[in-house]
Amino acid sequence: MARAGIYKSEVLRARTKLLAQGIHPSIDAVRAELGNTGSKSTIHRYLKEIEEEEGGAAGTKIAVSEAIQDLVGRLAGRLHEESDARIAEAAAKHSALIAQRTETIAALEKEAEAFRLQLERSQLALSEEQARHEQTAASLRAEALERARLAQQALDLQDRLKAEESHRQSLEEKHQHARESLEHFRQSVKDQREQEQRQHEQQVQYLQGEVRTLTQTLAKKQHEAIHAQQENGRLVNELSHAQSNLHQTQTELRTLKGIKDQFTSSERHAEELGRRVVEQEVLIKDLTAAQANLDTKVATLTGQNRQLEVELASARSSAATQEQITEKIEALLAMAAPSGMEEQIKPRATKSVPKQDQKTLFKT
Repeated sequence: MARAGIYKSEVLRARTKLLAQGIHPSIDAVRAELGNTGSKSTIHRYLKEIEEEEGGAAGTKIAVSEAIQDLVGRLAGRLHEESDARIAEAAAKHSALIAQRTETIAALEKEAEAFRLQLERSQLALSEEQARHEQTAASLRAEALERARLAQQALDLQDRLKAEESHRQSLEEKHQHARESLEHFRQSVKDQREQEQRQHEQQVQYLQGEVRTLTQTLAKKQHEAIHAQQENGRLVNELSHAQSNLHQTQTELRTLKGIKDQFTSSERHAEELGRRVVEQEVLIKDLTAAQANLDTKVATLTGQNRQLEVELASARSSAATQEQITEKIEALLAMAAPSGMEEQIKPRATKSVPKQDQKTLFKT
């Protein structure tokens, strides 16, 4: 709040201070120096009186001017010192700012160099990754070719299995024919024995009628009868041998059934190989989707491929063994064929059979 009145001495001090500061002592400036107190008319009146007093006294004016000049000089020196201090402080701040900016530039340059090195490493890694990708693509193509080859081999195995099944059926048919031939041979031997028995009875009746007059003829006929019985025993032995061969043939047929089971197992194994091929296709798709895991998955595919090759080699070895067993069985069946048996038996059976009965037997 402004005071009710001001003094002339206060206006004089404010005017002197303003002059010392190099400011024109106007009414507003003086009033602002006094703290915005006093009326402008009073300040104007006091200022006018002070100027009149300064104009009337020359001696005092010289003293006041020297004091003002001295005060202005001191103020100027003080201003110079303050300005030098501010300039020095600004220069220090500027130097510190320049040093900070220099360090920042150096750090940015290091960071840029690091980024450049990282970019070079990234480009190198990208080149290596592209090379690995090309290798992986080549491996995938080779794997696809190998998978196609395995599929073709599986088809070939299935075809061979069908051929072996057809061969087995053919062997069963041959065995059936052999059994029929053997049954026919048994019936023929039975008929021959019955015919021989009838002939023997006729011969006995004939000998009983001629016993008194043909003693020598009877002895001869008895000798022939004994010989016929020996031939019948020999035929029985040969029939037993034929039955033994038939039993061996049946045993070999059971072995063929075991071979059929092995072929069935091979077919299941081929189906397993096909399923594994499908699993490899799914794995290849996963490899294409996840490029980061190419090396591990390619190694997995390589291991599975080797395992398939081992299993395929084992299947080939098993198939070769089965072919050898089949050839051996065919040879045994060829050795035990009914035609050979008939050739061995018929010449011996014709010794005690009449020529007309022999023709009938051969026709049968």
